[in-house]
Amino acid sequence: MIFFIKYNLLIYLVGNTVILKTAEQTPLSSLKVAELCKEAGFPKGVINVLSGFGSTGTVMANHMKIDMITFTGSTEVGKSIQKAAAESNLKRVLLELGGKSPSIIFADSNLDTAVKFTFNGSFFNHGQFCVAATRIYVEEHVYDEFLKKFKTDAEAIKIGNPFESKIYQGPQISRKQFDRIMSYIKTGKEEGATLLMGGERHGERGFYIKPTIFTDVIENMTIMQDEIFGPVTCIAKFKTIDEVIEKANLTKYGLAAAVFTNNIIKAVKLSKEIKAGTVWVNQYMEGDSSLPFGGYKQSGIGREMGKYALREHTQVKTVQINLETNCN
Repeated sequence: MIFFIKYNLLIYLVGNTVILKTAEQTPLSSLKVAELCKEAGFPKGVINVLSGFGSTGTVMANHMKIDMITFTGSTEVGKSIQKAAAESNLKRVLLELGGKSPSIIFADSNLDTAVKFTFNGSFFNHGQFCVAATRIYVEEHVYDEFLKKFKTDAEAIKIGNPFESKIYQGPQISRKQFDRIMSYIKTGKEEGATLLMGGERHGERGFYIKPTIFTDVIENMTIMQDEIFGPVTCIAKFKTIDEVIEKANLTKYGLAAAVFTNNIIKAVKLSKEIKAGTVWVNQYMEGDSSLPFGGYKQSGIGREMGKYALREHTQVKTVQINLETNCN
């Protein structure tokens, strides 16, 4: 039995039993899924949900009777899970971890399309998703025009209760995450990046942060290297294809990337040379359940979805029978 749920979740396989260990901040969605599984007629005991804090996950990662772990979350936690797996029973591990995804916009692209997709890629879910477009590289000939359009869209974002239909951006998930994002914004300014807009709390109550755009960024800045997991994006210029490929790969992550161009040769070249598990061309965050998803480098190990996920969760066994014997 194989079961997938995204967003900071541990999935443990014990024989034909699945145990879903939810993130402590978001347990209710998985409990609802378990309720739906029961309603759909799943056999009793096949799908199980266990809520708890990090210590619960640590115990399970070290458990000798758990056969496999699938984890979606931070690279730091992923490393600790892999270590525990190695030190316990060498359980199999599938890790879908952090990202610092680049979006590359060429002068020959449709700028309106590029702005539309990178904008959503930057600020969707309040910036709290692993493939967020947090590094945007724009060819210098169209940099000013792109920046103007992108900033105009960002300024129009409505912040508030995410359950209201006209609201695009809600609060960060916790006080801890709010403080972490604000700390990164402070660091970005201290390291010399230009704060084009945002960078402040929105309102007096709740963990709302205004959409934030940094310019004049260079690759060794903290905000260009660390996964912030909030509504913060960095926009930089580039001149040549080789330059932008080098910059795109200057990160420990390799989860996703995007290329915007009307030149198929450019698109293919960058898709081949950017070290990322998913490369979108003239789009962002488009997908299909049949397509494999996972990262290069410290963005993870293995692939989710499609036949590749089935391989990850399947053990191969060889059985040879000598039919010349009296085997009835």
